[in-house]
Amino acid sequence: MNSLLLVAAAAAMTMTTTASSETLSDAIRADMPQLLTLYRDLHANPELSMQEVRTPAKLSAEIRKLGFQVTEHVGKTGVVAVMKNGPGPVLLLRADMDALPVTEQTGLPFASKVRGVSRSGVETGVMHACGHDTHVASWLGAARRLAAMKDQWSGTIVMVLQPGEETVEGAKAMLDDGLYTRFPKPDYILAFHDAASLPAGQIGITPGYALASVDSVNITVHGVGGHGAYPQTTKDPIVLASRIVLALQTLVSRENNPFDPAVVTVGSFHAGTKNNIISDEAKLQLTVRSYPLEVQKKLIEGIRRVARGEAIAAGLPEDKMPEVTISEAAPSTFNTAEFSDRLRSLFSNHFGHERVVETKPIMASEDFSQFWQADKSKQAVIFWVGGTPKEKWEAAGGDESKLPSLHSPLWAPDADAVISTAVEALTVAALDVLKKG
Repeated sequence: MNSLLLVAAAAAMTMTTTASSETLSDAIRADMPQLLTLYRDLHANPELSMQEVRTPAKLSAEIRKLGFQVTEHVGKTGVVAVMKNGPGPVLLLRADMDALPVTEQTGLPFASKVRGVSRSGVETGVMHACGHDTHVASWLGAARRLAAMKDQWSGTIVMVLQPGEETVEGAKAMLDDGLYTRFPKPDYILAFHDAASLPAGQIGITPGYALASVDSVNITVHGVGGHGAYPQTTKDPIVLASRIVLALQTLVSRENNPFDPAVVTVGSFHAGTKNNIISDEAKLQLTVRSYPLEVQKKLIEGIRRVARGEAIAAGLPEDKMPEVTISEAAPSTFNTAEFSDRLRSLFSNHFGHERVVETKPIMASEDFSQFWQADKSKQAVIFWVGGTPKEKWEAAGGDESKLPSLHSPLWAPDADAVISTAVEALTVAALDVLKKG
C-alpha cells in the first residue's frame, strides 16, 4: 500500500511539474514579441562601457512598472531593482548592458549604425558584439515572470543591471557604491552569458573555475634615441622591447605549473616614427590570463622582473627602467560547486538532459567574479546559453573555428532562442532558490 502511495505521489508531482513547465513556457512565449522588440531596439542603439545612459533609463522605467523598488546611477550608470516578497533568501540576478567598440557587419535590418568615442578619444563603430542586448532583454523577461508569480516564491530578488563589463570595472564600481550595504545582501548570485560555442538554446554549466582572471598590462620601455646610422650612440628601445617580448614567453613555458593554465599575450607593440631614427621609447600592451589568484600574482611579478632584468642587461640606468602599469583587471570567475550541481540537475529535469551540458573553463574573462569575491560565503553561478543558429551550427559540424565568435563584427545570435531559454532558466532557478517552505 505504501509503495502504491509513493508511486501515485511521484506521478502527481511529475504531472504538476510538467504542467507548471508548460504554463511557464506559454507565458514566456507570450512575452517574446515585446522582448524581441526591446532586443532589436537595444541592438540598434548600443552604448560603450560606463557611457550607458539610454539603456538604464529605458529599463528602469520598465522594471518599475512591475512593482520593483528601483535605484538608478549605482556605480555611475548601474541599476538596482529590489522586490521583497516575505521571508526567505536573497537572490541577485545580474545582467550586463555595455557594448563594444566594433563596427557591425551582420547585415541585420536593425544593425547598429552608432558611432562612439572611447575614453581614449578614438572614434569607432559601436556594436553589441558580445550579446549583452540579449542579456538585458532576458533580465527584464525574468523580472516580468517573477513579478507575475509572486504567489509561488518567498524571499527577496535584487535585479542588477551592470555597466562596464567589457572594461571589467562596472561590477566593482557598483560594489564600491554600496551594492552590498545599501541594498539586501545576496545569499545567491546568478547570471548567464550567451555563447557562440553552443547551438542556440543549449545550456552550459562549468563547475569551479569558469572564466579566467584578466590583467591588461602596459609596459613603457625607455631608451636613448638617435640616428639609425650611428646605433652605437643609442640604447635601442625596440631591441630591448623585443627581448622583453621573447623573455615573457618563459613565464608560462618554464615558470608556471602546466596544470595551471595561463596566457601572456603581447597584443600591441608601438615604437618609432621613421626608418632612420632610433626612438627613445617603445610601448607594449599585454593581456594576462589565469585562474588561481596566486598564479595571477606570480605572472604579474614575473612581468615586472623580466622587464627590469632585460633593461639592466641592456645597460640602462636606474632612471630609465621600464614602467609597468596594470588596468582593466579582474579576478577569475568561480562557480560554487553546490549551486552548480543544483542548477545542472534543475535545468536537466526542466529542459531535458539533452539541452544541458557541462562546459569547459575558458580563458575569456568576466567581472561577474567581483560579486562573489566580495563575499565568498555566497553561492554563485554564471551559466551559458547557446546562441549560434542551429542551421549554422550543423552546417559547420559544430566546428567553432568556422563560425563567428563573441566580439566578432559578424556575431548575430538566434535572439529568440537565447532570450526565451535564458528567461525560463533564470525564472526556474529563482523559483527553486526562493521556493516556499
